Amino acid sequence: MQDYEVVTAFLGEWGPFQRLIFFLLSASIVPNGFTGLSIVFLAGIPEHRCRVPPSANLSREWLNASIPRELQGGREGPSRCRRYRLESLANFSALGLQPGRDVDLSQLEQEKCLDGWEYSREIYRSTIVTEWNLVCDDDWKAPLTTSLFFVGVLVGSFISGQLSDKFGRKKVLFVTLGVQTCFSFLQVFSSSWEMFSVLFVIVGMGQISNYVAAFVLGTEILGKTVRVIFCTLGICIFYAMGYMLLPLFAYFIRDWRTLLLALTLPGLLCIPLWWVIPESPRWLISQGRLQEAEIIIRKAAKTNGITAPDVIFNPMELQEMTSQKQQRHTILDLVRTQNIRFVTILSVILWMIISVGYFGLSLDTPNLHGDAYVNCFLSAVIEIPAYIIAWLLLRNLPRRYSMAAALFLGGCVLLFIQLIPPYLHVLSIILVMLGKFGITSSFSMVYVYTAELYPTVVRNMGVGASSMASRLGSILSPYFVYLGGYDRFLPYILMGSLTVLTGVLTLFLPESYGMPLPDTIEQMLLVKGLKYRHTSNSTRVSKDEEESPVILKSTAF
Repeated sequence: MQDYEVVTAFLGEWGPFQRLIFFLLSASIVPNGFTGLSIVFLAGIPEHRCRVPPSANLSREWLNASIPRELQGGREGPSRCRRYRLESLANFSALGLQPGRDVDLSQLEQEKCLDGWEYSREIYRSTIVTEWNLVCDDDWKAPLTTSLFFVGVLVGSFISGQLSDKFGRKKVLFVTLGVQTCFSFLQVFSSSWEMFSVLFVIVGMGQISNYVAAFVLGTEILGKTVRVIFCTLGICIFYAMGYMLLPLFAYFIRDWRTLLLALTLPGLLCIPLWWVIPESPRWLISQGRLQEAEIIIRKAAKTNGITAPDVIFNPMELQEMTSQKQQRHTILDLVRTQNIRFVTILSVILWMIISVGYFGLSLDTPNLHGDAYVNCFLSAVIEIPAYIIAWLLLRNLPRRYSMAAALFLGGCVLLFIQLIPPYLHVLSIILVMLGKFGITSSFSMVYVYTAELYPTVVRNMGVGASSMASRLGSILSPYFVYLGGYDRFLPYILMGSLTVLTGVLTLFLPESYGMPLPDTIEQMLLVKGLKYRHTSNSTRVSKDEEESPVILKSTAF
């Protein structure tokens, strides 16, 4: 509805009604910070070794020597998945032989952990890893669990927009909040890894769907000025707040079932919001429900202490506007010409690698030196200045150079980590957080940049396709962390190299800052490599036009 904001301008931009909607919708995102990265602690992998049962009848010396030593991340430690053959050790123990002195341990036969594992309780009292022994031959199940959650996010991001268009923003928001809360609660009673994983897929679907619904509802109710802040700072920072609370919950609750229950219950606090948050008047108008939309606008005016005009919406004008038909476009239009095809390919690569870096670093915090809970908290805290910097860069500096700088910063510091001496643990953590800062900033900026590059006729499809690529990146990210079990620096080398590469590729995109938004494919800014040649009809747009693409950010973390 192109005249909607003109008609409702009498409400103002930042009255009590707008403030209420801003903070309530942002607050509804906080549980997403719990569920989005709760797997960091739910699937934490403690130190473990093969269990040696008392029936083995080993002396204390042979019991201590029953686990072979091996290199782990450049350091020697007891094997996690192998032990010496117990029958041999029992014979040596019965004969009174001493390990190392009378018997060369390197010559002994080894076997798998046939009697299970002993897990350290120093950090975690229990996780799904210790519950179902997701280690050694089954260690692939832990990263798969995380990937399955992001598969749910992928499916949810695909259907959430269609559901909200058909049934309304408010209904989808609260139904999917209920799905996320109820199925998280059911996970507490999981009797197997398979049951937990299937429920986790559904939780992922609900998690992204309520995020998208809250995002769209806010952008359609709030005015232009507030909308920009809501999109770039409001929901992002409240998501980070939920992320910050996650390690605090996990620190005091070390049992995974109790922790999951504690993270699920705050979702119930969103139930009373049903009677406070209204449906989107824009959506109601698009469905021909003009009277309901007008009731909401009049209530908003009353809340703001403003007298609404006698006639808010002219039915004849609205009917004429909604009856206009536009040319239909398909997904093939994203690759129809060489110019838009180049933009689409680079956007897909850009979104995918940024997502790999963001979630890879977020999921890797327990593997850093120092306290796992402090590291996770720092990873969440660093996102707040990252969002603020991204917002300032979007308002004042060219897009592609801002994006490239953030990506270069994130990628280069990750590559430097392997050069840090092992005893400088604090410096390594600082570099990881700087890498997270750069990648998070680029994650926030890429939505706006992509929306500005695509023309109006395919903008939603372009951003949607790029967002789908982001989901594929999040599905792959747990396996980048998994590679750290073979070489501690390998995840950083891979993520750093790919991030720097995407920073270089960003420089090949056209610059959109200060340019009018293209409406047709023919009006798109041309790709000219590292230099952009301004067209003769390019003029600087107003602040509102320049920042309006933010409302097209249809999905998030």
